[in-house]
Amino acid sequence: MDYIDYYKILDLKKDATAEDIKKAYRKLARKHHPDLNPNNEEANKKFQQINEANEVLSDPEKRKKYDKYGKDWQHADQLDAQQQQQRQYQSQGGSYGGGNSYSGGFDGDDFSDFFSSMFGGGGGRSSRNSPFKGQDYNADLQLNLLDAYTTHKQTLTVNGKQVRITIPAGVENGQKIKLPGYGAAGVNNGPPGDLFIKFNISDDPKFKRKGNDIYIQEEIDLYTAVLGGEKIVETLNGKVKLKVPEGTQPDATLRLKGKGFPVYKKENQFGDLYIKWQVKLPTNLNPEQKELFEKLSKF
Repeated sequence: MDYIDYYKILDLKKDATAEDIKKAYRKLARKHHPDLNPNNEEANKKFQQINEANEVLSDPEKRKKYDKYGKDWQHADQLDAQQQQQRQYQSQGGSYGGGNSYSGGFDGDDFSDFFSSMFGGGGGRSSRNSPFKGQDYNADLQLNLLDAYTTHKQTLTVNGKQVRITIPAGVENGQKIKLPGYGAAGVNNGPPGDLFIKFNISDDPKFKRKGNDIYIQEEIDLYTAVLGGEKIVETLNGKVKLKVPEGTQPDATLRLKGKGFPVYKKENQFGDLYIKWQVKLPTNLNPEQKELFEKLSKF
């Protein structure tokens, strides 16, 4: 796998602070966001690289491993263990495995080959030949609320490759899904890495989601609130005609069971829809209307 310079991607130096990383990521993510660069594959690829770089450098532990091992940072634990074994071997004067001694019968070249087969030798030969899982990729996918309401397919460009995925209905903002084997190729015939997709669901101006329930506000006039009537209300899956009881109070809430958001990966299960009535008071009354209200006020 080619080395990816995350510092270069974010236009940073290696001594960048956490705040520097945050500022650089926000600036570049806005510049290359797919919503601002529709049908621009290069910008989309750059956006994925920016997210990947931020995912590593913004995490102190991942950054420490990356600074030490570069492209092999995800195998830091294995590499640290190998280095520890090598130091132990050297400190014991060539012994390994709790006292089992290896001496004699090896010339310089033989020992070098033997040592490399055990610990990677001076050049890390064993480390290079060991199979390692490929690097995981991370991608952000922007959805609106209606996108998240239905199961549908989308095509992503990840590291220059197109990946077609099925997005189940009911995904939540910030939720991650894992696509095994869609990361970078493995090292030395190791398994490929995985692809982790994080969903960013934008707010809807009308529908407010809380878990699997949906909340909306609907306006009715004073006469409908007082006398009752009907109101056509738009839901996420179509319009419904509702009866407004007479004497409906401002902020009164109506619950429509099963008209909310689909429950993630649970077929035919939905949350509820809550409608809060907003009573609109009449303005600019003519004299006759005012007189009628004055008469009503005396009852």
